[in-house]
Amino acid sequence: MYKFGFVAVLGKPNAGKSTLINKLVGAKVAIVSNKPQTTRDNILGILNGENYQIVFVDTPGIHKATSHLDKIMMKNVRSAKAGADVVLYLLDTSCKIDEQEIEHIQKMRNDGIQVIVAGSKSDKKRFDFDYDIIFSSLTNDKINELLKIILSKLPSYKEKNFLYDKDELTDKPVKFFVAEYIREAVLKVLKKEVPHGVAVVVTKYQEKLNIIEIDADIICEKQSHKGIIIGKGGETLKKIGSIARINCEELINKKIMLSLYVKVEDNWKDKPNKLSDLGYR
Repeated sequence: MYKFGFVAVLGKPNAGKSTLINKLVGAKVAIVSNKPQTTRDNILGILNGENYQIVFVDTPGIHKATSHLDKIMMKNVRSAKAGADVVLYLLDTSCKIDEQEIEHIQKMRNDGIQVIVAGSKSDKKRFDFDYDIIFSSLTNDKINELLKIILSKLPSYKEKNFLYDKDELTDKPVKFFVAEYIREAVLKVLKKEVPHGVAVVVTKYQEKLNIIEIDADIICEKQSHKGIIIGKGGETLKKIGSIARINCEELINKKIMLSLYVKVEDNWKDKPNKLSDLGYR
């Protein structure tokens, strides 16, 4: 018998969704940051076993929508949930349980959705709840047990009807990850509210014999943010570029010449046309 199915990974911002998927897939298919709302798109992470294929869907953290971008992100969450065979709902065991989350989980179960409730940080556990399992991506605690629970919930098939080739790890193209790695570097280098008002678009991706030339625009919301991103003498932008270039070279396994430009688009998160141009739909 073969197992195949989609697993939507849901939870609040910083619950550890992206970290878990990267751990299970064995590759960095989703950027990670300690800042909330890092994930904006539904990103597939594909785990292949001898007799199974699990397609994990990394989703934006569930939060109150305050901008048009937020609404798109929450629409992505609903879409992932609707198309999933199983919902893996992560609760941060280091934080107090949110009653609204519990109501959300119960509603999904009442609607007939298969839900696995997992405490995501056993190494920082502070609060008790009736979890199906408590694990830690950081220490690998109970990761294999979690995988067994997921497999037990997925549909079984007599024939191997996997959707993706065994060497595929995600559905996103390289340019998507280049833009995401640049945004991840922005999240790491900058503080407070500036990173959440940033988007990245790759404007040039040209492969040459021994190098790949990449140009990318960092879009920010305010003129004052542009100065912060660039930094004194361009030092902050250089630091962002250095971090992003190293990660991109590891991804592509080729030397990269990365050029970054900072542009201002006032309140782009609330402009549907601009969001569409940036790939948020």
